[in-house]
Amino acid sequence: MASKTRTPAKIAPLPAPTSAFRRLRLNLRHLFYGESPGAVRFRLWVIVLDLVLIGFFIATPMFRDRPIFLAIDYGIAVIVAIDLAARTLAAPDLSRWVRRSSFWVDVVVLITLLFPLWLANFAFLRVLRLWSLFHSDFFWETVARRYDNTRWEETTKALATLVTYLFIVTGFVYALYARQHPHINGYVDALYFTVSTVTTTGFGDVTLPGASGKLLSILIMLSGFTLFVRLAQALLRPRKVLFACPACGLLRHDLDAVHCKACGQLLNIPNDEGP
Repeated sequence: MASKTRTPAKIAPLPAPTSAFRRLRLNLRHLFYGESPGAVRFRLWVIVLDLVLIGFFIATPMFRDRPIFLAIDYGIAVIVAIDLAARTLAAPDLSRWVRRSSFWVDVVVLITLLFPLWLANFAFLRVLRLWSLFHSDFFWETVARRYDNTRWEETTKALATLVTYLFIVTGFVYALYARQHPHINGYVDALYFTVSTVTTTGFGDVTLPGASGKLLSILIMLSGFTLFVRLAQALLRPRKVLFACPACGLLRHDLDAVHCKACGQLLNIPNDEGP
């Protein structure tokens, strides 16, 4: 009896499991990077939500002991997780996206939201989202770069860095010295100390104890003064226009520049203000 040769059964191709996933990524990419009016409105609402969350992060120490705090905290954790997942799915280059500082800022913020009791002393790191927002292309390409006002962008970034620094230092001082220092009984006291130290006003009514406290105060003064200088430079230096020189890549040029100062290349800077 001749043996039958078993031919492999043909398996019908399964529908691509990533088709819906790909559509989701394309839709998110359009919302986060598209130029349609609907995409711009979506990004504006995301920015408004970001600002509301940042306001919550700044005010957190003032009502952390209230019963409703944990419910709000976990609700915001869900929002941040959805936002982070959506931005990750929308990223054109995933490997490049996970190397960006904004991604890791969101990861740190999410971790502190998921474990608010265990990581209470690190909650001040949530304010980093303020720095992340105002230093992101997502914000400027949606809100302000359409007006081509380089000075406002630089000034806002410098101001956001300074404000973020103030609240980070305030949270750090509060976590270390609150209820352990006779003059730092609350978040406002820590903020008062930080501002008076950074501005080198130094009223002297609130000082940090010991050699470590003095060294921390010196560090706060020096770094804070540097940020103030950077903000002053952004406010006072002549306005520049951002345009990459095709020859040497120099990015900043005078408003009426015809040639690149670095290499002499003829420039063709777009100008909507007319002659």
